[in-house]
Amino acid sequence: MIWTATLVSNVGGWMYSAASGWLMTSLNPDPLIVALVQAASSLPICLFAIPAGALADIFDKRKFLIVVESITTAVSAIYAAIVGLGWATPGNLLLFTFLIGAAGAMTVPAWQAVVTYLVPKDDLPPAIAANSVGVNISRAIGPALGGVSISVYGIVAPFWINAASNLAIVGSLLWWRPAARAGTLLPAERFGQAILAGLRYARHNRHLRATLIRAAGFFLFASAYWALLPLISRQQIGGGPGLYGLLLGVIGAGAVGGAFLLPLLKAKLGPDRLMALGALGQAVAMVLYGIAREPVTALVASATAGASWIAALATLSVSAQVALPDWVRARGLALYTTVFFGCLTLGSAAWGEIAATVGLANAHFLASAGAVAAIALTWPWSCKRQRASICRHRCTGRRR
Repeated sequence: MIWTATLVSNVGGWMYSAASGWLMTSLNPDPLIVALVQAASSLPICLFAIPAGALADIFDKRKFLIVVESITTAVSAIYAAIVGLGWATPGNLLLFTFLIGAAGAMTVPAWQAVVTYLVPKDDLPPAIAANSVGVNISRAIGPALGGVSISVYGIVAPFWINAASNLAIVGSLLWWRPAARAGTLLPAERFGQAILAGLRYARHNRHLRATLIRAAGFFLFASAYWALLPLISRQQIGGGPGLYGLLLGVIGAGAVGGAFLLPLLKAKLGPDRLMALGALGQAVAMVLYGIAREPVTALVASATAGASWIAALATLSVSAQVALPDWVRARGLALYTTVFFGCLTLGSAAWGEIAATVGLANAHFLASAGAVAAIALTWPWSCKRQRASICRHRCTGRRR
């Protein structure tokens, strides 16, 4: 029930994402301004994920999610009304994208931590993969539906659909009654102390630090095509909202297909080589986006981008999950999420400025080169090295 409701809500979210990017190309086609839509969406997670992780560890996660998801629905409906009345501007589009992103940021650590309430610990890796499949199914469906709805019903339709779709999440959370867990004899943490304790733990957790370094090396360069894809579709290829939605949808379809191959690839390659393969795939996709002058090349790039994205993302997510004990899980995952979206935010703004200076194609070529270089630069923090470190630490702990 939770997975299905999340899928419905994410379809609406991707429709909103496609519509907001396309709307900005109509309001102001400057590459930096268009890239700021992605930055405004991801910046709130950098600002609020760690406090949200502390709140999720302190309060009841289900009730916390109900409140914040209800706020998200209300804010989304307000901006749908603004677009419908013809009052949309670059400024208020960025503002409401930030506000909706802020509400979403408050829920990310709680959603990640809630997975352990829904499945046994031994099933955590496939559950994370199933979550990724759901996200990418919505990514395949949502943008395409967004492009079609814009063409048929106008630009406002995806905004209203996004607001309505979020009601599925609120309803599923009201329906769900998690099983009771054994309580702790420790007193409840205070908000500020909880944040400091989480950061202190992360600073001393070598495995988590290694995951964060590798995540930064990947997402900083992979952010380029996420930020610039509306302009690739509209300016470089000369397509309309339907093509833009299709390109986003093919990224999602590629990710879904890649998710089904993950167990086989991980068994053959191991997590480190699988992560490297994902980064190489992103580099190839960005080269293809750079040379695309017709839809076929861009569609191949999108399929490659989606499959390689899920390979890297699933590897990093599992690495972050297994590095953390229950008592600090939401805060540790919040820190991972902060690095994830911080790099997307910084990268989106940077690649938008670079594209405005050197052109769309050259920006993608530079990002591709950086993605390849990051593989070698982050290899010292490989999963294999960190697993050996964890084993030594645990053995020492048992001897003590």
